[in-house]
Amino acid sequence: MAEHIKVLVSEEEVDKRIRELGEQISKDYAGKEVHLICVLKGGVFFMCELAKRITVPVSMDFMSVSSYGDDTKSSGVVRIAKDLDEPLEGKDVLIVEDIIDSGRTLSYLMKVLQERKPASMRLCTLLDKPDRRVKMVDVDYTGFNIPDEFVVGYGLDYAQKYRNLPFIGVVEGVE
Repeated sequence: MAEHIKVLVSEEEVDKRIRELGEQISKDYAGKEVHLICVLKGGVFFMCELAKRITVPVSMDFMSVSSYGDDTKSSGVVRIAKDLDEPLEGKDVLIVEDIIDSGRTLSYLMKVLQERKPASMRLCTLLDKPDRRVKMVDVDYTGFNIPDEFVVGYGLDYAQKYRNLPFIGVVEGVE
């Protein structure tokens, strides 16, 4: 059976919500510069669109992290595959993530980054699956709370496919 993608959140809904998040972040960081940290690969689509809608000065950096384990569960062991290029000390940091489910990776990552002495650190995610949470993380800005389904689009992939979809979809027909 071939996989099929069912639309969960339309392109228009995603665009509208990112615009709203950009407005809120701009208000919250008024008079400051916000340093966006993108968690690669999935977060890059969201961060680029979000950055265009933030009206305060923005700087950016990128990290790549991976959780080791089998293909359906994270072992909770996190490895930094690509670290930041710039120090965080004294910066107002906003971590930008595509999706948060178990919270394991973000919990670890936030501890590591907090040790680098940013002035402040907040978390923004396009998608949140609170039903899958194992480790509690405080999410400051959430695009959408979604059910526990396998989603693709807007940076999220299935076997490296579908990242470029302009909407959030659910993969159906996968065995």
